Amino acid sequence: MKFCLLVVGKTIEKHYISAIGDYVERARHYASFELEVIPELKNTKSLSIEQQKEKEAELILKALQPGDTVVLLDEHGKEFRSVEFAHWVEKKMHTGAKRLVFIIGGPYGFAPSVYAAAQEKISLSKMTFSHQMIRLIFVEQFYRAMTILHNGPYHHE
Repeated sequence: MKFCLLVVGKTIEKHYISAIGDYVERARHYASFELEVIPELKNTKSLSIEQQKEKEAELILKALQPGDTVVLLDEHGKEFRSVEFAHWVEKKMHTGAKRLVFIIGGPYGFAPSVYAAAQEKISLSKMTFSHQMIRLIFVEQFYRAMTILHNGPYHHE
């Protein structure tokens, strides 16, 4: 199974770029993992929030492939402890899906069409984090899940 983290807008801050890149490379030792960036919308001043979400949705949905299992990183999603997340990923690996795609939306969240395309929602915390920080938190947790599943030394109980 391939894994993909699909994000809206590129990561800007250097320390996040470096740390995210580090965890993506670490995760690739265990699984096929890609970070795919959808370009941020331009000229949004004349658009309402709903219009921005719809335009982002078009780009998100275009990036999906037939047979993808789509998981939104969403504040209303299911929360996991790290070991539970690892076992959840392991179950997904046995479903026969080609790709498991995790999506971090834009600053206003997801349009209804993206919610409709998703099979599941996961929340990384009840707290609110910047989109840049959530990327780092997710890739670290994905790497942690891979080390748990492969009995690596990274995670300690």
